[in-house]
Amino acid sequence: MTHSQLTLVQIDNYGPWTVTPNPRREMDLQTLQSRLFADLAQFVGARDGYVFFTRFDNMVAVTNGLDRADHALLQETIGNRYPVTISLGTGVDATPAAALEAATAGLQHAGSAQDGDRREVLDGEFLPETERTDGDVRIAHFDVNDATGKYTDQLNEFDSFIQIEQGYAAVMRHLREEHGALSFFVGGDNIISVCPAMDEGDYRDAIDYVETDAGVELKVGVGTAATPHVAGMDAKHALEECRHEGTIVELGRPAEEAGTATD
Repeated sequence: MTHSQLTLVQIDNYGPWTVTPNPRREMDLQTLQSRLFADLAQFVGARDGYVFFTRFDNMVAVTNGLDRADHALLQETIGNRYPVTISLGTGVDATPAAALEAATAGLQHAGSAQDGDRREVLDGEFLPETERTDGDVRIAHFDVNDATGKYTDQLNEFDSFIQIEQGYAAVMRHLREEHGALSFFVGGDNIISVCPAMDEGDYRDAIDYVETDAGVELKVGVGTAATPHVAGMDAKHALEECRHEGTIVELGRPAEEAGTATD
């Protein structure tokens, strides 16, 4: 059974800050956001977690293996280096979407994202070390079949981007609605999904849905481990197996080890 620990990272009072005392230059804001994401990714990644940028003023992290002290240190580090602060909400659940709902509720209860008095909230629960297992985190790494040949080398960049984004939107919507999984575009033609316990048929159904809905053909490698980093590396190796064998779904470890949808 999976136990996803999700952290919502929210920049405090960011909207008002961007226009106070006057609207700030857009490229300055883009630079700040990208550097902040890079620092978050480095901090969380060094502790075997994953961070996804989503809307940049809000980011989502898979933080199995990070405790409250790690989160407090992250807030201190960002507060010392940036003109903005961050609030963090965490949640734990077998279903990633439910874990993120819990993480979000904690921050919303503490105040609005544009509340000038809300600063560096740290709220939520953390998966106890004694309850952690090698089956806690399930990562699915999706890749578009022959994206270079079909899109990059055939279409202009913007039209290629539209095709890839349509595939991303379809898999994101399907996995969220059908399984409570959370999917994130990570560049190129790659999508990473944080999933609950699912079997091979569930992944095949998702791939079929995306091909029918968006006309984009996918393959996926799946990994399961105690941390996002290890699960993600298993997923990458499984994806390479797809490429080598010409398959569309490969699980990084046997079903009896990784668990099944009935866990």
